[in-house]
Amino acid sequence: MGSTMTAPDAPVGPGARPIAAGAPDSAPAPAPVPAAGAPALAAGAEEAVRRAVADAVAVQRGLEALAAEIAEAAAICWTALAADRRVLVFGNGGSAAEAQHFAAELSGRFARERRALPALALTTDSSVLTAVGNDYGFERVFGRQVEAFGRAGDVAVGISTSGRSPNVVDGLRTARARGLTTIAVAGASAAEMAPHADLVLAVAGPSTARIQEGHLTVLHVICDLVESALVASEPPASR
Repeated sequence: MGSTMTAPDAPVGPGARPIAAGAPDSAPAPAPVPAAGAPALAAGAEEAVRRAVADAVAVQRGLEALAAEIAEAAAICWTALAADRRVLVFGNGGSAAEAQHFAAELSGRFARERRALPALALTTDSSVLTAVGNDYGFERVFGRQVEAFGRAGDVAVGISTSGRSPNVVDGLRTARARGLTTIAVAGASAAEMAPHADLVLAVAGPSTARIQEGHLTVLHVICDLVESALVASEPPASR
């Protein structure tokens, strides 16, 4: 009976390279070749990269002006968590991803072994988001969850690069009415979030992408400060 298996050193498919005798199976593949007729990057691509990096560096340096506010945000979160309260976090799109990232760093760990901390992103349950969005409107998807999970003494962190996302504003408004401490993480303009926030972290930047990168640094620093406080407050055996 003839075998249908391909010999180990036989080329497979059109244009395949034969394997040289004795060559390891893990030999690196050739670099991909763009398809014929594929458009090239626009002229000035390298300059665009340099400009993006320069903008990103400027945004990060600008965070130094927010040092006191960022430290205060960490203190607010730590005070609540140390009292067995929760941190609720929410935002849209890239800000939703950052909310989930922040909650994961607190409930899992950031850089140190320690006990888990109760942080919850209100952006992850598709059934809740679609049910509330369908029945009450998309602007209520976070506020309704704050009503369900938020208690006086908890912290609500709303993230919006524009500073005016209606559902983030509603989430902060609802949280404040229920006795939560509210933190707005915004872009340069936070006029619509500020009336409902106990603390505003306004990160200025030339684009949504650069502001989001600044927000990530802010959230990472808060995680680091909270985790440092937790580790310092507990003996190693309890971590």
